[in-house]
Amino acid sequence: MAVKIRLLRMGKIRNPQYRIVVADARTKRDGRAIEFVGIYHPKENPSVIEVTSDRVQYWLSVGAQPSEAVQRLLEKTGDWQKFKGLPAPEPLQVAPERADRKAAYEAEAKAVAGIADTPTKPAKKVEKVEKAEKKAEPAAEAPAQTEEPAGAGSGEQS
Repeated sequence: MAVKIRLLRMGKIRNPQYRIVVADARTKRDGRAIEFVGIYHPKENPSVIEVTSDRVQYWLSVGAQPSEAVQRLLEKTGDWQKFKGLPAPEPLQVAPERADRKAAYEAEAKAVAGIADTPTKPAKKVEKVEKAEKKAEPAAEAPAQTEEPAGAGSGEQS
């Protein structure tokens, strides 16, 4: 029986997600698999590639043939070089850890309640008040500038 390591497609339309599987070469692409050995999510940035290295090494050692796509993935993870005895590749790019949503929520709630002294963005209402004050200042200066000098039309004689 010929055994292949290949991709099994899952996910939605325009959002493919693959499982790396060991399957009989005669089965369909999404047919029955002997074993699941990893996942591949190409749409995420950077792509998620997780492989159970010891199981892949076992299947390669007993003669399983990877498809071209799986071979490229194994080259990126370093499993193919390990099997062939070549030097390891450069490390994979890893996504930064996501911020803890609960901690961010609690910090924002404390800031709104005035409990913590965390810097926050100024409210839009404050900006509107400042703009209104700037408009009021030129209006206050305008009557002072319209006053006429004392000697010209005040009726005083010299």
